[in-house]
Amino acid sequence: MRYVLFYLLAVNLIGAALVALDKWKARRNRWRVPEKTLFLFCFLGGCPGVYGMMRLCRHKTLHKRFMWGIPAIFLLQLVLLAAAFYLKFREGL
Repeated sequence: MRYVLFYLLAVNLIGAALVALDKWKARRNRWRVPEKTLFLFCFLGGCPGVYGMMRLCRHKTLHKRFMWGIPAIFLLQLVLLAAAFYLKFREGL
């Protein structure tokens, strides 16, 4: 369980750092972090970090794909997690 928490912490921190880096590079007209990369970190479990940093930096907040997509991915992950726990505990009864 501890490894899962470390994994989630790392994925969220890296995802948040990528959003901050993308914002920094956008202001300087430099190479940008691909949107696919940001969504990849969301799918890997980093939705809270990516979404939180987007709101904090005010980055990509006008993109409906991000403002609706990331919470939708997070909700789907929570539903799948709840289903997994339900099946695990139901199996033990």
